[in-house]
Amino acid sequence: MNLHLKINLEGKIAIITGGAGVLCGCFSEALAECGVKVAIIDINKDAAEKVVDKINSKQGVAIAVKANVLDMESLQKAERIISKEFGSWSILINGAGGNHPKATTSKEYLIKEDLTNKQNEIITFFDLKKEAIEFIFNLNFIGMFLSTQAFAKKMVTEKDAIIINIASMNAIRPLTKIPAYSAAKAAVSNFTQWLAVHMSKVNIRVNAIAPGFFLTEQNRILLTNKDGSFNARANKILNNTPMGRFGKPEELIGTLLWLIDEKASSFVNGVVIPVDGGFSAYSGV
Repeated sequence: MNLHLKINLEGKIAIITGGAGVLCGCFSEALAECGVKVAIIDINKDAAEKVVDKINSKQGVAIAVKANVLDMESLQKAERIISKEFGSWSILINGAGGNHPKATTSKEYLIKEDLTNKQNEIITFFDLKKEAIEFIFNLNFIGMFLSTQAFAKKMVTEKDAIIINIASMNAIRPLTKIPAYSAAKAAVSNFTQWLAVHMSKVNIRVNAIAPGFFLTEQNRILLTNKDGSFNARANKILNNTPMGRFGKPEELIGTLLWLIDEKASSFVNGVVIPVDGGFSAYSGV
């Protein structure tokens, strides 16, 4: 990775949940290049190990730790492993999350005929199962909540500590078809503000990054056809993104490093920053 913005963060330790994903994997590599020792937490340890191998091959320092962000016991075990390896940390990035087809409607709009015509296997709002909605909401919000409980207590005694949550455009403008994911990311944004106030007296800043649209393995099925071309939904997104394209993971790095650098953003607290090519600013007209 060639960083266009590189700052000296040597001596700092970071924990990144969901660190094996496309976006947070990019975060992990960028922080390592700036001298941060990185603990990559993911439920898929093999995928986390691949990111660790990339970092260590470039003389960075990283470890992979398997944990389920919905299981406090699992998170506490991870906390003990990281404490033994690195001691303490001052950076927590809550990046674990995602969506699932079972929590997704098949159409953007409900029409009366959808409720009686089941031949086309249409999934309406009324067909969504409680278990699927609950899982997606919990993964994106409760997972962040529990991870913060598990890892932030040790940060109270650290200097220049910061928590960065990963929100979404869905928190600002809920997308069609994905009600649970949109609601959960709105909760992430709201909780970011609440936590920023709550932690302000112990010198932990709390902010969030709200990425626009990036092609990842999780959303590729929703945005591309079988031949890899963009589908109608993807083209609708692009038509409502003034810059007319999807973002690249490395385009989030500048915002990430700015928020982490105490000298650059010491008075920035409780904000949710869109990095979206103008999507949230465009009315469609």
